[in-house]
Amino acid sequence: MSPTERTVVAGALGNCVHVAGVLSFLNLARSVGYETAFLGPATSVAEFVSAIEKHRPELVAISYRLTPQVARTLISELQQSLSERELLDRRFVFGGTPPVAQVAKKSGLFERVFSGEDGPEEVLAFLRGEEREGGQEGWGDTLLERVANKQPYPLLRHHYGQPEVSTTVQGARQIAEAEVLDVLSLGPDQNAQESFFRPEEIVLEQSGAGGVALRSPDDLEAIYEATRTGNYPLVRIYGGTRDLIKWAELAVETINNAWGAIPLCWYNTLDGRSDRPPRQSIAENQQAMAWYAQRGIPVECNEAHQWSMRDAHDTIAVVAAYLGAYNCKAVGADTYIAQYMFNSPAATSPVMDLAKMLAKIELIESLHDDGFTSLRQTRAGLLSFAADMDIAKGQLAASTVVQLAIEPVIIHVVGYSEGDHAATASEIIESCQIVHGAIRNCRTDMPDMLSDSAVQERKEELVSDANLLLADIKSLGMGQSDPLTEPEVIAQAIEIGLLDAPHLCGNPDAAGKLTTAPVDGAICALDPESGNVLTEQERIDRLL
Repeated sequence: MSPTERTVVAGALGNCVHVAGVLSFLNLARSVGYETAFLGPATSVAEFVSAIEKHRPELVAISYRLTPQVARTLISELQQSLSERELLDRRFVFGGTPPVAQVAKKSGLFERVFSGEDGPEEVLAFLRGEEREGGQEGWGDTLLERVANKQPYPLLRHHYGQPEVSTTVQGARQIAEAEVLDVLSLGPDQNAQESFFRPEEIVLEQSGAGGVALRSPDDLEAIYEATRTGNYPLVRIYGGTRDLIKWAELAVETINNAWGAIPLCWYNTLDGRSDRPPRQSIAENQQAMAWYAQRGIPVECNEAHQWSMRDAHDTIAVVAAYLGAYNCKAVGADTYIAQYMFNSPAATSPVMDLAKMLAKIELIESLHDDGFTSLRQTRAGLLSFAADMDIAKGQLAASTVVQLAIEPVIIHVVGYSEGDHAATASEIIESCQIVHGAIRNCRTDMPDMLSDSAVQERKEELVSDANLLLADIKSLGMGQSDPLTEPEVIAQAIEIGLLDAPHLCGNPDAAGKLTTAPVDGAICALDPESGNVLTEQERIDRLL
């Protein structure tokens, strides 16, 4: 009886009742087009043989997670029965604990043995018939290749940069060899971000503050070379706070920069990260976006969370998310990395977070067409982690579960240690494993959090308020062909307070008049005198 192609039967053998791995395998098999049959826990040898005769599967997946000695007996019995019934022409795959996996390998029955140490990408590659080639090409040399290879699992990204270059090189190699991370984002120190191309301005006493003290192209090349092992993670770096085009050229030449990340309104006198006034920086940021777009390199505009981290209310966060995507599309980007930072501000509740993200998604993805698409990237809020490491680990896992509701293509993992210190290589690996655990448990068959009525009501309110605010920003540029891309218009919106944040109080280039507070898990604008919540129309009317 010849096998039926693209069918798989699976179950736990003998007295083993552990089927989580079996069900995960079947979910992945269905995602690549297999018809599946689940035999359940504690499936006897006779029941396995009977199911194979009934379903005629191409692939038989067997799990056993108990004693290696018993596994040896069961596998031997199964082989003998299969031989007697002339069923060894199927393909057999095994999953179990490492000690049991060793027994399965020695049996010679199985085409592939998974020990639980393999990631979902290895399972998917097997199911697709794509045995991974050695070297960088086998994992994917570009972001879109990596995404295609990893689907339906999201890519994992993490930020990394210890003060010393040598330590960062060693850590980058350790992270690559752990094979838990797909994208390593390098964090330069503030000296490098602002003055890499102006070494005479570097303040030596501040070297290593905020990241790795990059001082030459050789430093970047050494870090990149250290990652050419393990699972060959993609490498990327932030775009600098001055000399953005020079930074872009350097990043592509030295580390094959996976994508460019550039804000729209920041890295200037608003945040103190350069001495550029907003009008100048907005124009230069747009030019850097265009540089990447012209070369077909994806672009991320890390804009919305810059406002949320400064306690702007939710409507401004939604508008900022749209403005970032809108400007990247306007300069010709075809692939946009849309970052959705959860838990920011930290007092935001999961319900209100999901509503805010859905509002951002609705506006950003309304821009999609044949020449422009976005990839959803989620992350936990940097300022939301407790200084207690054990509590922070729980926060990381909990935030990941909520993030999965919007089906991210990339998860930007934030190390659990960030409430106390920048993550070391070991802490990055552990943080990624925590997120992998959350993904494996919760990626499929979870309750639909997005259909919650409170989520949907708040989303609709935010979309309406965001459109109201966008219309008033546009009105500042009457006579302009595309006001939302005009640096003068955007800078003026900041000056008069249409775009504002409490942390900008006293800044000469911003209004700095906005008062906000968490209200029932949402971040709302308040009347500073009465403390009452302001509607967006009321807030705008007071400004204009």
